[in-house]
Amino acid sequence: MLLPPQERRKLKLSAEQSQSEQRIEILETFADIPDKRRAKGKRHQVTLCLALFTLAIVAGNRGFLAIGDWLTSYRQELIALFKPPKNRLPSYSTIRRVLIPLDYKEYSACLAKFFGIQPLPGGTIAVDGKVLRGSYQLESDNPDSAPHPAIMLVSAYIVERGLILEPHEVESKTNEIKALPEFIKLLALKGIVFAFDAISTQKKLASSLSRVATTI
Repeated sequence: MLLPPQERRKLKLSAEQSQSEQRIEILETFADIPDKRRAKGKRHQVTLCLALFTLAIVAGNRGFLAIGDWLTSYRQELIALFKPPKNRLPSYSTIRRVLIPLDYKEYSACLAKFFGIQPLPGGTIAVDGKVLRGSYQLESDNPDSAPHPAIMLVSAYIVERGLILEPHEVESKTNEIKALPEFIKLLALKGIVFAFDAISTQKKLASSLSRVATTI
């Protein structure tokens, strides 16, 4: 039995409206990140730019030119998914302008929430300190960057789930041993087991964490 033309039009409009209102979780993930670009000339939402950047990186693209090629190659599919105004996607240079003032701690927190990268009670977290290769600055005549030693990070790995948590940067005048208690306190949950190198098995570390509900 065929519906009358008027009813068919109503059904089509209802289906199109339902499709347009479909939730896209990755856009909602970045909804609370402020847009620090100047208001004049903005054409694309910061949520869309960050979503496209995240998907491009997950797809294996490294560098803004590679991201631009990816946007071009999957233009129709991305437009069909995100339905941007006037069917226009941001260019890689627009995405770059969004990333320059971005607070990466906020971005990392959004990603951790989106992918469910959070420690759970009963899990094991392996902690280790690493120096970033080539991160030091020797020359003293650079107007954009003062000389500094290499950057050290304390990273954490959720053993059972194979997930890496956001690294913690160690202050330049301290070391991994001194940074470890603060890092553990940030992640500590009841029932979490921490594993680390023998160099970190210090008496002061154990005493400073004696009140933390965790196992070392």
